[in-house]
Amino acid sequence: MKFMSLLIFTCMLSTGMAQTQPFFAEGEDPRPVGKVWQQVDLLSDEFDGDSLDATKWDKNPASKHWGWIGRPPGLFQEESVVVEEGNLRVTVGVLDSPVVIKGNEFKYHGGIVRSVNPGTVGWYYECRMKANKTEMSSTFWLMPRPKDARRLEFDIQECVGRTTEQTASWGRNWDQIFHSNAIQHATKEGPEKIQIQSSVRTETPNWERYYVYGAWWKSPRELRFYLDGKYVYSLKPSVDWDVPSYYQMAIETYDWNPVPDDGGLVATATKEERTTQYDWIRTWRLE
Repeated sequence: MKFMSLLIFTCMLSTGMAQTQPFFAEGEDPRPVGKVWQQVDLLSDEFDGDSLDATKWDKNPASKHWGWIGRPPGLFQEESVVVEEGNLRVTVGVLDSPVVIKGNEFKYHGGIVRSVNPGTVGWYYECRMKANKTEMSSTFWLMPRPKDARRLEFDIQECVGRTTEQTASWGRNWDQIFHSNAIQHATKEGPEKIQIQSSVRTETPNWERYYVYGAWWKSPRELRFYLDGKYVYSLKPSVDWDVPSYYQMAIETYDWNPVPDDGGLVATATKEERTTQYDWIRTWRLE
């Protein structure tokens, strides 16, 4: 009976059937006694249609005052983002020809998808994601808009599909990792940069299968992280983490894990291998 229950629950996860609570392993649900999880519809999506829901998501890199088009040499492009076969898909590749924008040369394309609506303290954030296999990233995180005075980045998951001999020594395991950050970015008027982070090794490289990455923004001073429904670690900022923030799914290049001169897997991998896939994204509040 226990096996059948697990099988049914696994099928529900993969087919996008209606959920009544976040994906937690048995005994891992941290909700307080007397509270229940209620899904936040404007920040949740099963991606069962054939187009991106514009009431929830934005794939234009420069819209809504964001103004970030990618980290050179990887350019964010709307054309890289599609919804099909029950997934949000962001595909990387080589540009037909390099382009120079504001003095920066871009040779590859990725994409970014942001939520139209913000999340806040107390909510639970999760996605079921399969990373791409290339040197570029696969990510799931939250950030206030640039106009907000305090730039508090809340990285739930950040990984790459492949590392090489050119990868910085500290990042050589980032193709098989659940890695999270809390970063207070320095501003002209504000304090110096503060960063705390933690990570665990995943069972397989991130591109081999879907993983469920989750985080409970429990309070302004505690962020709790879950891998496949199991609690793995917490980050406890030394400042209040309390600015409403927007989902960011950025598939980009990193200078510490550069794409090889020959284009690496960004140039040679299959389309499926070059694609980061989000089966679903769900957000929950306690009531």
